[in-house]
Amino acid sequence: MIVRISGEAQYRLDESHHERLNDLDDAVVAAVDAGDPDAYAERFEALLDYVRAEGSELADDDLEGSDFILPPSDLSFEEAGTEFNGDGLIPDPA
Repeated sequence: MIVRISGEAQYRLDESHHERLNDLDDAVVAAVDAGDPDAYAERFEALLDYVRAEGSELADDDLEGSDFILPPSDLSFEEAGTEFNGDGLIPDPA
């Protein structure tokens, strides 16, 4: 699967990472729902760090479509409320 971090890069991750990505995404949603900006910042950074660490960065000229698009790393807590709600950005694995 391909995960894009907006304004940064695209990363290829094996499908075996889908469940962990969903869990990290759900943790960000929970922090936003709780109105906790500190937990949001910590959990959002953990999600992005996981993608960066476990994924292989694609070349800039690789035009493959992204399966999931994450907001940029500087997304504010206020902006996160429109991105991380409901089921979040990474759906449950099938």
